[in-house]
Amino acid sequence: MIEVKDIVKTFGENEVLKGISATFQTGKNNLIIGGSGSGKTTMLKCIVGLHEPTKGKVFFDGENFTEMDFEQRVPIRTQIGMLFQNSALFDSMTVEENIMFPLNLFTNQSVSEKRDRANFCLERVNLKGRNKLYPAELSGGMKKRVGIARAISMEPKYLFVDEPNSGLDPKTSILIDELIAELTIEYKMTTVVVTHDMNSVMGIGDHIIFLHQGQKWWEGSNKEIAHTDNQELNDFVFASKFMQAAKDKL
Repeated sequence: MIEVKDIVKTFGENEVLKGISATFQTGKNNLIIGGSGSGKTTMLKCIVGLHEPTKGKVFFDGENFTEMDFEQRVPIRTQIGMLFQNSALFDSMTVEENIMFPLNLFTNQSVSEKRDRANFCLERVNLKGRNKLYPAELSGGMKKRVGIARAISMEPKYLFVDEPNSGLDPKTSILIDELIAELTIEYKMTTVVVTHDMNSVMGIGDHIIFLHQGQKWWEGSNKEIAHTDNQELNDFVFASKFMQAAKDKL
């Protein structure tokens, strides 16, 4: 379980996060949603330590991550898998080398053991045999799946995903969502997904946190979101559905 307590993040005079507290549930898909500039990605980066909160605390299974120094954070960081918005693959590395990268950093496995793990992860994301391809040879959806394969290579307890469906067509987006949901159950992970895709929200949103102007404005499940009387959330949901419908017609 991951907990954030009274997280504040400022950049100069701009207060992006304004005292957010939330709990992210183990074995569930926890979604952070909200409009552009609401603080979604900043919140995710504060949780994993890419940004340091200005105030507040982050706990991983009861351990205060915020107060740890770099060395103390390493054991937790080895349990974190991360899929960035643009997949963040190394262009000069093959698919196999990209997946093996965290294994090279954090394990003492032999080359054959790391290669076996890479093969397992590739098969798990339906990319068996693509080991020697380079990122430039992959489609957008394939890059996302390689990114997911790398993220699960260390068998993480925590999975963080930033806009997994960005730039993907609706069909591929659904496949990525389903893969994330399956892996969350399979690994019993605490999964945190930043998204503005309402298809993702309704498809895999076990637990949803809606941010508005840097504050937690609503919290609930995808079943509850359809019946909320929260005006800002309703405006977001309606606008998202309208924009997606318009894109589908193009």
